[in-house]
Amino acid sequence: MSKIRTLKLKGGIRKFFLLLNILAVVLIGINIGVIFLNKPAALLMLLFTIPYLATLTYAALKNRTIILNEMVSFATQYGQVQRRLLRDLNLPYALLDETGKVVWTNTAFKEAFGVGRDFKKSLTSLFPTVHPEDLPTEDGEDADNNVNVEYESRTYRISMRRISMSDMISDSDIVDASDAYSGYLTACFFYDNTALKIALKEIDDQSLAVGLIYLDNYEEALESVEEVRRSLLIALIDRKINKYISALDGICKKIEKDKFLVIMRKQSLETLKESKFDLLQDVKTVNIGNEMAVTLSMGIGLDGLSYAQNYEFARNAIDMALGRGGDQAVVKTLTDLNYYGGKSQQVEKSTRVKARVKAQALMEIISGRDEVYIMGHRNSDEDSFGAAVGMYRIVKNMDKPVHIVLNDISPSLQPLVDLFMQNPEYEDGTIVSGSHALERIGSNAALIVVDVNKPSITECPDLIKYSKSIVVLDHHRQGQETIENATLSYVEAYASSACELVSEILQYTGTNTRMRPEEADCMYAGMVIDTNNFTSKTGVRTFEAAAYLRRNGADVVKVRKLFRDDANVYKARADIVSQAEIYHDFYAISTYSDEDAENPIVIGAQAANELLNIKGIKASFVLTEANNMINISARSIDEVNVQVIMEKLGGGGHMNMAACQLTMSLEEAIGALKSTLEEMIANEEIVG
Repeated sequence: MSKIRTLKLKGGIRKFFLLLNILAVVLIGINIGVIFLNKPAALLMLLFTIPYLATLTYAALKNRTIILNEMVSFATQYGQVQRRLLRDLNLPYALLDETGKVVWTNTAFKEAFGVGRDFKKSLTSLFPTVHPEDLPTEDGEDADNNVNVEYESRTYRISMRRISMSDMISDSDIVDASDAYSGYLTACFFYDNTALKIALKEIDDQSLAVGLIYLDNYEEALESVEEVRRSLLIALIDRKINKYISALDGICKKIEKDKFLVIMRKQSLETLKESKFDLLQDVKTVNIGNEMAVTLSMGIGLDGLSYAQNYEFARNAIDMALGRGGDQAVVKTLTDLNYYGGKSQQVEKSTRVKARVKAQALMEIISGRDEVYIMGHRNSDEDSFGAAVGMYRIVKNMDKPVHIVLNDISPSLQPLVDLFMQNPEYEDGTIVSGSHALERIGSNAALIVVDVNKPSITECPDLIKYSKSIVVLDHHRQGQETIENATLSYVEAYASSACELVSEILQYTGTNTRMRPEEADCMYAGMVIDTNNFTSKTGVRTFEAAAYLRRNGADVVKVRKLFRDDANVYKARADIVSQAEIYHDFYAISTYSDEDAENPIVIGAQAANELLNIKGIKASFVLTEANNMINISARSIDEVNVQVIMEKLGGGGHMNMAACQLTMSLEEAIGALKSTLEEMIANEEIVG
């Protein structure tokens, strides 16, 4: 009753009562005026006025509450009609309190979700994915919250709207209680989107996926078989590819001797993913006496805004697959890039035609520029610096100003830098820092990036943004992050090192290609480090490049002396090996943490190489704590692709040599590495 008395009349009824009060005041005024004119008449009029005022006062004091009760009763009955409409509505509907607890539901809600009349639990008990923070926090139609949920194989969209209690009463034309009531309710409408979701899924499954299939080693495989059998080998490969794609209800068209265009539905691509693109392995079984197994690469594009964009995605994907070494599939969408396969080494190309073509293109770019800047990756190593020195010689032979961008110099790299900087034959300012290069670089300068193709880990990423002409030379497998605006890109994953690529280019840049002995030493040192003394990723062209450097004055003994370790480093490496944990019989995991060590990351990488000498070890991982980060050096010989493992942890590298950096504690990093190995073993991506 006390709350009812706080209600105030409004609208037409309030005006009506106000009019009665005004008439009473007017009547009193008239009565006073009549007294001065005729007292008997005034007395008679007063006998009428007094009962009128008494009746009006009694009605105001006694009957106001009764009137208000009648008004509220009418409003309640009006609300009951609305409630009945909501109760019989075919759409599930519920009201929630401020905590998300159900306070009222209609019949459709009870039938859809199998609850009783007394269901007063939280909405989360029915839909675990709905939390109190999902409730709307603002009033009005524009503040609706929509949440998608699933219940017993059906999909619903919950549209939630916050309703203020004071607003409900303030909308009334009868009563006004804006100061008397507070709080809010949440109205929830449940829209069944199951049929819509199924229809959208069917449409999506029928959408077009475009693929390109390239034979990685077409020429090499043909040369390894007798000439009379070559046509048969080609026919068998074509038949296997066409039969495989036809089984997926796709279309396969040969567009060149070693290239195929594939059109299929997106649903068929899911079948390919489930089979882990077993076509990559099936094609290797084709053997009619060929010494070399045929491998292929696949690039597939889908979910583009048009068919042309899907084809462009496929082209980018096949370039990525080839750049990562071939024998793998890459699926590219508008927002994602996924890799499959990549378990075999890329075959070394016997021809140097590509190196010659790239050398000529490089010379054309340099000749049209005023100056050239060369940079490698952050925390530069011997291969990165050696390749930069080789490119320096090419540019210098063309009489162009050239600068090498180098920030921090590690202790292991310092002897090579000293060979280069302490020689009076080289000008001051040949080696500059990244900040200095940013200040000096002109609008007509060329930038050459060596031994890296990820812009974020270069010596100076901002330098890429200010360079209009960029050349990339690298031997690492490409990842999702690449330097996209490169004028010339020469990325060959088969090469042992960046120094190998640069030494080949040097041989095709003209007659005046003689190098200074210290330059040859730097490049030879880079090859020694990246090949682990010519025991890893070496081919015929690797030794030919080394022979070229030797002819240009590389001193093998001198380079070996540069890399000798002191006793403390040797002991640290031995400690890492001795404390290694053998995980799943095939994986060696060890740690190293020494704040006083000059270059702990290099020591960890060297120890990872040493761990591979243990019988039965297929891959090794050394976690080094340095620079407030955990650096993982991963190594393998031939059975495990450590690049794929490191990519899952945010890193990359080669199939046999990769790394990553993690911003977490050493214990967490070990846990993350082991979890990744467990997952990949369970998915049969690596041996377990």
